[in-house]
Amino acid sequence: MPLALLTSGCDWVVMSPSGDIAVQQRDLVLISTGLMLLIIVPVICLTLFFAFRYRQSNKAAKYEPNWDHSVGLELLIWGIPLLIIIALGALTWTSTHLLDPYRPLGRIKPDSPTLANNVPVGNLVDKQQAGNGPNGAGKPLEVQVVALDWKWLFIYPEYGIATVNELAAPVDRPIRFSMTSSSVMNAFYIPALAGMIYTMPGMQTTLNAVINKPGNYEGFSSNYSGAGFSGMRFRFHGVSDAGFDAWINQVKQRGGGLNRASYLQLEKPSEKVPVRYYNAVEPNMFKLVVEQCVQPGKVCMSQMMHGGKGGGDSHAGMAMPGVNGGKGPQDSSERVKGALMKDANEKGSGNHWTAPADIKQDGANSAPGSQSNRNHTMLTPSTQPGTRPVANG
Repeated sequence: MPLALLTSGCDWVVMSPSGDIAVQQRDLVLISTGLMLLIIVPVICLTLFFAFRYRQSNKAAKYEPNWDHSVGLELLIWGIPLLIIIALGALTWTSTHLLDPYRPLGRIKPDSPTLANNVPVGNLVDKQQAGNGPNGAGKPLEVQVVALDWKWLFIYPEYGIATVNELAAPVDRPIRFSMTSSSVMNAFYIPALAGMIYTMPGMQTTLNAVINKPGNYEGFSSNYSGAGFSGMRFRFHGVSDAGFDAWINQVKQRGGGLNRASYLQLEKPSEKVPVRYYNAVEPNMFKLVVEQCVQPGKVCMSQMMHGGKGGGDSHAGMAMPGVNGGKGPQDSSERVKGALMKDANEKGSGNHWTAPADIKQDGANSAPGSQSNRNHTMLTPSTQPGTRPVANG
């Protein structure tokens, strides 16, 4: 009781969140804990009771050394835990799908109706926020998040701005976060808003959430990522529609533009970085970060896979290098020597001695060194006396 009184003044944001997703996650924790306590509390109480009731000094306790079974007790001991496990399984199954961070919101807050097209009932009617919902209200606010060493970059593609270590969103408007990392795995976490979501280099993760109460909330990295990890914190402002418009205008009036050159400077490791504003952002900046090709001339990962000419050398990075001294069909760059890297029409016309005279299905013939025998590579050794070797092409 004294410990409970001492902690009663603490701000347990996880148990008192301000966003509907975090509220549902809080409820899930409380319901799961309550179901498990239905087993834990009786077991602890009965353990103490049995220890006291059947102590050695209690001569009134009945001694029954030959007792070994009770159908009623077996049903009680196994039936109740089984029902609780079934309840926990059903709860886990449904909540895993309903609280999937990639899933669009089914509601904005507990007292709002369920909307199939994920649109809140609100007053967001300006042109930038117009959607398909009631009164033209409320498409999700797109926020692109980049975890840097050791700060957070937030890009608002809708408004063409970006910020460092400061985030804002209107109350009761859905937010769709698209997240990645510039170097190592990190974790984006605003306890008042929703659970943490990992950010990974070369990958994009998603979080759908909403803030329901105005306030100044803390956000931070919840996954250790190096020396400056402890200072990797930011502020998240839940504001009214008018307050959000004012914040957007403030960002647009301050700071410079974010292009490839300024991003590469920002990307360098730094600690306890103050809030920065960028009033303009180079198009597709987030996509360039995800595909790790912000640096001019570096090939994007999507181009590496198909060898396209979207920018720079199409054979950089993971792509296949040129072969045959630049004479092959791929490109005119210097090529690696050796038959393994040659194209089909570059194999040459060397004699082949392994093709047997009677293998006809692949076009071989009995003439040593014939071009028809070029694709044969080896003979399978004879395993039994009297059998002939077979060519494997």
